[in-house]
Amino acid sequence: MRELNVVGVRVELPSNQPIVLLREADGDRYLPIWIGAVEATAIAYEQQGVKPARPLTHDLLRDILAALQAPLKAVEILELKDNIFYADLLIGDDVRVSARPSDSIALALRVGAPIRCAEAVLAEAGIVIPDEQEDEVEKFREFLDQVNPDDFAS
Repeated sequence: MRELNVVGVRVELPSNQPIVLLREADGDRYLPIWIGAVEATAIAYEQQGVKPARPLTHDLLRDILAALQAPLKAVEILELKDNIFYADLLIGDDVRVSARPSDSIALALRVGAPIRCAEAVLAEAGIVIPDEQEDEVEKFREFLDQVNPDDFAS
């Protein structure tokens, strides 16, 4: 398993499909995952420190886990099959729950849990961005600094 960091979310044009971009913590591969608008908003809110008046679903899950004293230990992106990513939440002692990667990432950001990815998934879907394209990554980061989470609402 390789640890990943969340670079951020953006909307892919012309399809208007949100995407979350992850990067190897100790490597040069990126993992793009297309996600839903609700999950994109939840991830963007957490990255930007936006606190809604009422808890979002991922906030509720965080609070339930805390109330049950069952901490989220990690998120593992395990498989890519038919262009669909599969992940598990590792909760407490030896409990695994299957979850969409987008929900898993939103929850992991809220509790500070590590996000890991199977090497086979990174080998299949990971991309290396050449040095000359690092400018594009920097533009993406600038976009993330300026985007409003409401931009992802349908």
